[in-house]
Amino acid sequence: MRSPASASRPLLLSASNILLSVDLPMNPAEQLAELKRGASEILLEADLLKKLGRGTPLRVKAGFDPTAPDLHLGHTVLINKMRQFQVLGHEVIFLIGDFTGLIGDPTGRNATRPALTPEEVLANAQTYQQQIFKILDPARTRVEFNSSWMNRMGAAGLIQLAAKHTVARMLERDDFSKRYKGGQAIAIHEFLYPLVQGYDSVALQADVELGGTDQKFNLLVGRQLQEAYGQEPQVVLTMPLLEGLDGVNKMSKSLGNYVGVDEQPDDMFGKIMSISDELMWRYFDLLSFRASGDLAKVRDQVNAGRNPMEAKFDLAGEITTRFHGEEAAKRARENFTARSQQREVPLDVPKRTEEIDGSNIGVAALLKQSGLVPSTSHAFRLIEQGGIRIDGEKVSNTKAQLTPGATYLVQVGKRVFVEITLTRKADHA
Repeated sequence: MRSPASASRPLLLSASNILLSVDLPMNPAEQLAELKRGASEILLEADLLKKLGRGTPLRVKAGFDPTAPDLHLGHTVLINKMRQFQVLGHEVIFLIGDFTGLIGDPTGRNATRPALTPEEVLANAQTYQQQIFKILDPARTRVEFNSSWMNRMGAAGLIQLAAKHTVARMLERDDFSKRYKGGQAIAIHEFLYPLVQGYDSVALQADVELGGTDQKFNLLVGRQLQEAYGQEPQVVLTMPLLEGLDGVNKMSKSLGNYVGVDEQPDDMFGKIMSISDELMWRYFDLLSFRASGDLAKVRDQVNAGRNPMEAKFDLAGEITTRFHGEEAAKRARENFTARSQQREVPLDVPKRTEEIDGSNIGVAALLKQSGLVPSTSHAFRLIEQGGIRIDGEKVSNTKAQLTPGATYLVQVGKRVFVEITLTRKADHA
């Protein structure tokens, strides 16, 4: 592996706008500038610059608990940053938290997370390994499982590890603090999660750890434990959390507002095209491999009058190409355009967000709530007459339901089109 002191500057060299390496020297300050792109925070920048200046590859760690079988675009925000470290010549460690997955990450939770079985964790971990190499270079990626050292630690070792942190420090964590003050239960094993994640950095002797902004506390525990074990503390680099298709909540499979890495090309392309024009820029910033200057030009063009849908076509095409190839992305665009033309959808479809109380809402009820019909009985009649379409498909069942966390193209009659994003009221509580 090349020394980062002579790492290549990533340039835009392919039709799919994937950043490739060419032999142009990049000094530590230039590397730091590249790595800061899209990052939320680096603790500490001076430490990272110092590490880069040594001219040896850094160990860059990011952990993923296999709590669900599929990765989505929200996960790839971190994986894209890992890829950037690879391009700069550093060693990337994709850590599968098969041990921490049994505990359950309490981050952002207001109740104890149900534990997965070892069989569920193992099955999910296997799919992760298949999916990550759609972004990362397999030849330059080290895959580790934290059970490999945690299973050897034993009960006595875990007690020794727990002795290196205090309850007071744990309660500084925002979600623990809120639950404690609110009288909500905190199980003892939940305190172990940040400790085990932190110890992973000790076991791997990580120079840098990546995580979402919601993981900041856990990442800092890693710094503290490395110091306790006599190691140089890692640099913490946090990345923003990607909003889902609803533009409100963090992308999540449980909320249904996600784009899966393994989704079919037509579904992936169509979902990306469904996001709002405002959210499009967020996706460009966090998901695109295009150079910052190119993205600035695209934004200027839209501000000067270019149709935002054309820019969104570029975004959907780039991401679909990344996971399915250029030909599949081209067909997905053609299919999307054909469906749009068939529906004769106008380009300036109004957009709105509707909140609902439960986990779903009937189509008729939504039409009434959104003011598209005067009553649910009127909506029932239109459905029976074939006058209602959702995403181009005729609704024939008067009991048809829609779920929150997604955006739907609602057509009433031949001329009324509205893009409605459904969210749950509980999501805003």
